Amino acid sequence: MKTLNRRDFGVALAAAVLLPATTARADDMGVHIDNFVFQPAELKVKVGTTVTWTNRDDIPHTIVSAGKFRSKTLDTDDKFSFTFTNPGDYKYFCSLHPHMTGMIKVE
Repeated sequence: MKTLNRRDFGVALAAAVLLPATTARADDMGVHIDNFVFQPAELKVKVGTTVTWTNRDDIPHTIVSAGKFRSKTLDTDDKFSFTFTNPGDYKYFCSLHPHMTGMIKVE
């Protein structure tokens, strides 16, 4: 293992302090399914954002936006993600429980 001199140590320390961590993207958002409800029911995001839905109910659900995206049936703790590349309003619902609805507004 190489020992760093003062200059190299200073450069490494400055890089560690000044460079942002890349553990999570700020443009990723989440929606949870709890008690037959999408939470939040409406979400505003920017173009390029990935939204991930997580089913926290004990029964299966789906996420469907007609002509845009469709998840497989999600069991408890299953997830579905979609990246929004175009602005607009994306209404969606659960095809197994059509009274469950939500909206993603992409700016």
